Amino acid sequence: MSGGVRARRKAERPGEILEAAFEEFVQKGYAATRLEDVAARAGVTKGTIYFYFESKEQVFVAMVREFSRPLHVQAEEFAASSSSTAPEFLRAYLCYLYRILSTDPRSREIFRLLIAEASRFPELIDEHHQNFMGPVVKRLRQSLEAGSKKGEIRSSAILEFPELLLAPALSLNISMLLFSDRRPIDMERHFEIAVDLLLNGLLPRPDEASFP
Repeated sequence: MSGGVRARRKAERPGEILEAAFEEFVQKGYAATRLEDVAARAGVTKGTIYFYFESKEQVFVAMVREFSRPLHVQAEEFAASSSSTAPEFLRAYLCYLYRILSTDPRSREIFRLLIAEASRFPELIDEHHQNFMGPVVKRLRQSLEAGSKKGEIRSSAILEFPELLLAPALSLNISMLLFSDRRPIDMERHFEIAVDLLLNGLLPRPDEASFP
């Protein structure tokens, strides 16, 4: 093996270890995962893992950070985008979140691992909030405030908790994690109903109310 190929393989090895660790953590959970199994899946020795990472804890932290990075970048890019009206932006934002759920199983699994290991890795939860949930909620609040001032949407207490707009997507995420393919869901229909619920609200408008 030439020096250049050897150097490239050495540079790629941490990523291969993290890929293998992801598969092991997803399949077995954090507590039951052994570095021996990660090494075997990655095709390296256990000593090789210790050359790059000090412990299983560090492998888990590095894996979550590495595989969460694309999601964080996408969230920042989307938050920087704009639409002509608040309803248009909110619909596009919800569509973006649903697309993540439907096309990115890795993000779903990272979400599940974060929930399962929240007490063990509180710093990762804080990072996830800072890099993903925080910017998402901030952008939602900005859109709601702007739309309310323009009269595009009703002024309501939702400004106190914009994250409630994420409830349908999070509920769908949990359902998909629990049931996988055993209970298939029509994603498009679920999305349209969620948008109708969130943007139009549950209460009828005064001119729609019926009286006996």
